[in-house]
Amino acid sequence: MKPCLVALLVFAPLLQAGDTDTRALYVGGTVPGVHNKSDVRVGVQQSDVLQIRTGKTSFEVPYKDVTTLEYGMRVSRRYMEAILISPLFLVAKKKSHYLTIGYTDKDGAAQAIVLQVGKDEIRPLLVSLEARTGRRIEFQDDDARKAGKG
Repeated sequence: MKPCLVALLVFAPLLQAGDTDTRALYVGGTVPGVHNKSDVRVGVQQSDVLQIRTGKTSFEVPYKDVTTLEYGMRVSRRYMEAILISPLFLVAKKKSHYLTIGYTDKDGAAQAIVLQVGKDEIRPLLVSLEARTGRRIEFQDDDARKAGKG
């Protein structure tokens, strides 16, 4: 094996271990300076604030100001993939995982953040947010409850 390949295989887990933020898509909400459909990083490592970061913007929400946490799934058909790959995929569905975070800003106004989170990252994020905020996750339906609780 070539030395570069060996080094990459050895250090790849260490590079990933440093990335503790959750990747998400900012679907919408009232975060200043963050545009809808923006890729964001959600950080729950700090004990007092939730961090939302894009390439250019960083925003923090104190956990004590979080008023609601809601999780749900929306199912959408993947028509383009079905047409391109196989007619059998016309019945295939893709589940999207959505987290809505309601909070009160420093002026006392109600604000919201809606995130689309990957299926492998949603459970750890939900558990972390429940622990940090002291709020229970509200599930939109039984399917969301099953997916969120595992």
